[in-house]
Amino acid sequence: MPFTLSSLESAAATVHAVLPPTPQYSWALLNQRLGTELWVKHENHTPLGAFKVRGGLTYFEHLRRSAPQVREVVCATRGNHGQSVAFAAARHGLRATIVVPHGNSTEKNTAMRALGAELVVVGDDFQAAREHAARLGSEHGMHAVPAFDPLLVAGVASYGLEFLRGAPPLDVVFVPIGMGSGACSMIAARDALGCRTEIVGVVSAHAPAYARSVTEGRLVTHPASTRLADGMACSTPDPAALEILRRGLADIVEVSDDEVATAMRALFEDTHNVAEGAGAAALAAALQRKASVRGRRCGIVVTGGNVDRTMFREVLADEPEGTASTA
Repeated sequence: MPFTLSSLESAAATVHAVLPPTPQYSWALLNQRLGTELWVKHENHTPLGAFKVRGGLTYFEHLRRSAPQVREVVCATRGNHGQSVAFAAARHGLRATIVVPHGNSTEKNTAMRALGAELVVVGDDFQAAREHAARLGSEHGMHAVPAFDPLLVAGVASYGLEFLRGAPPLDVVFVPIGMGSGACSMIAARDALGCRTEIVGVVSAHAPAYARSVTEGRLVTHPASTRLADGMACSTPDPAALEILRRGLADIVEVSDDEVATAMRALFEDTHNVAEGAGAAALAAALQRKASVRGRRCGIVVTGGNVDRTMFREVLADEPEGTASTA
């Protein structure tokens, strides 16, 4: 699945026709907390509050040209991918049906409906929602938008190009892994630019399927039980994403819900930015590896800020018993 600098820049042009580049900042208090120079890519500053919108824009631009007969699409999501699909589908006059599992983020569900999507609630986890979305697409002739696809990766890679060009040379970047488009896109951008930056993937310790798959060199499924990092609640890795991650990651780190909660509080205290669980996972990993990154210029991606108010209130109140879960 090769990505050239030319193809990534073309995808970035599609993205930037709709939304401007997001900022990358080095915050003094975060630098002090980590004990080294840290740069933060703020994907929580996109119009949908998360990085996923980038992939939706490139995917639907290609879909409009390659399959103009499509009138309705369907996908499964825990929230941010669904918002991206709903947003991009509406731009092209398409109907979107989004399948989410029971217990999904109330505010993400509300946002998807506000963007014009029809919401279907099925199953107890993302995998069940994904299987139901596939059935709906087959039964009703809807185009199924995957959670991982080269077109999504190419669009998301626009943030990698922005980050690696906009920040000083980075020794290591920590990137959360849900279905894999974010980390794979950073690898694609790094390789296309010829940078030597190490990329460290971050998974929830309560959803370790990708970590175990990378370590064992084969696809391994594992139940996802994280309550806080729903954007990382993957139980079945995508084979194409896994191959890119195995080749391109320097390491992979597991972070607990308690560590993620600590990172969410740190981001709010030190920068007054709101991060959802998955959005704070990269900082959680950097803090876990604090001793090994000292003296290196680090980057993290705050992939989103779409956390429910009640959940964020619990986190800010420092109530680990309300946020932690066990694998």
